[in-house]
Amino acid sequence: MSLALSLTRYRRLIMLVMIIALVLIAVEMTGLREQLSVSFLRENLEANPVTGMVIFVLVFVVGNLIQLPGWIFLVAAILALGTVMGGVVTYIAAVTSCLVTFALVRGLGGNALREIKSPLAQKILARLDTHPVRSVTVMRMLFQTMPALNYTLALSGVPLRPYVIGTLLGLPFPITLYCLFFDRILLLLPIG
Repeated sequence: MSLALSLTRYRRLIMLVMIIALVLIAVEMTGLREQLSVSFLRENLEANPVTGMVIFVLVFVVGNLIQLPGWIFLVAAILALGTVMGGVVTYIAAVTSCLVTFALVRGLGGNALREIKSPLAQKILARLDTHPVRSVTVMRMLFQTMPALNYTLALSGVPLRPYVIGTLLGLPFPITLYCLFFDRILLLLPIG
């Protein structure tokens, strides 16, 4: 690998880190982080389901970029829309968030993980190359929309189509389990 290619790779990764840091700083400085609460999301979903859903999806995307756990969004959606519709809206927001993160990270960082010379990394990437849809599906079932997974998959060089298919197939199961779990928990809590 040439020195110029290596420097370009590092510049892309540095730019990616800088953009994510800027998003995090913007969210902190604007006070949006304090607004990212179950009650805020619930109020928006209840007030107007259409604009509430758009806000919900946008906040989910930003939240995922700044490392907020997805269960916050799921609880808000269940409280506002019920278990089934809350799960559906969360699924749509989760898929959208994964795709936006993939596009942003891949666009800025390329497939930087392919440059790692570790035998373990090469073995993992080879397995991902052999069974990309199955690998993404299993990872989504285990780690859902975890930002670290989104970043890793985007930088791994996995093609967009297997990424999308694996994401679409892997998210329903854990979201359904979380919906059932939080539905049961919320039945026990005195929430209005």
